[in-house]
Amino acid sequence: MIQEVRISTVEDLMPLLSEQEYRPELGRNRSSYLYRGMPDASFRMQTSLARCCKGLQRTLEPAILNNFAKYAVREDPTVTHSVWFRMITGQHNGLPTRLLDWSHSALVALHFAMTENQLEKMDARDCVVWRIDMNEQMSHLPEKYRLAVGREQTSLFSVEMLGKLAPTLERYDEDMGDHSMVIVEPPSTNNRIIMQYSFFSVVPMGITDLEKFLDNYTDHTVKYIIDRKLRWRVRDMLDSLNISERLFFPGLDGLSKWIARHYYVK
Repeated sequence: MIQEVRISTVEDLMPLLSEQEYRPELGRNRSSYLYRGMPDASFRMQTSLARCCKGLQRTLEPAILNNFAKYAVREDPTVTHSVWFRMITGQHNGLPTRLLDWSHSALVALHFAMTENQLEKMDARDCVVWRIDMNEQMSHLPEKYRLAVGREQTSLFSVEMLGKLAPTLERYDEDMGDHSMVIVEPPSTNNRIIMQYSFFSVVPMGITDLEKFLDNYTDHTVKYIIDRKLRWRVRDMLDSLNISERLFFPGLDGLSKWIARHYYVK
């Protein structure tokens, strides 16, 4: 079941920012949560492939990935390594894929929730941060996937691990059905992945409604709805914490977006 929490003050944000479980065997605090920020609370959680190809996702996805590999190999030879390398590289360059972006950092998710392309809409609509539990997602996976994680002494899938278990999209979709999905940690091939503390959920074709899947199969999913009146206040707070486009999009594009927003006249 999805729990819905409304945030209307800065103080209400603190539980979101401090969600860590004490691990007595480590004597440390750790979190198994991933976060996704969206600028409009009414937006449905959808992959870019679903938005682009709608009911023809299964048919068009192989053509999209094959054409990307054919033309991108000169820029990035890793796209020939596996369909999963192809997909992750494409995702970071705007290609429609079945991947959904998440971050291990609630602050990163807040940045994306508080950032609008049209700044005049900042206080026109509520925004949202979604939270899912990696351990809970792991518990739904088929046995061979859970055993593979145990053998590697890790709690996450790498691209290489996923490629060995499911070398094709068809194999992955058959394994996952409509009740499970893998969360993969991408290789640190560029600064954006590193700065955004990125992870991806690999949504199988059997899950046609991701929010319905989370509502039916999870107990730790939370939808934090943040009041529109709070957005500029939180946006300015994030800037003072060095959480901005300048950090997450290294280069002149990110710098320009940060400067333009900093000098925006309300």
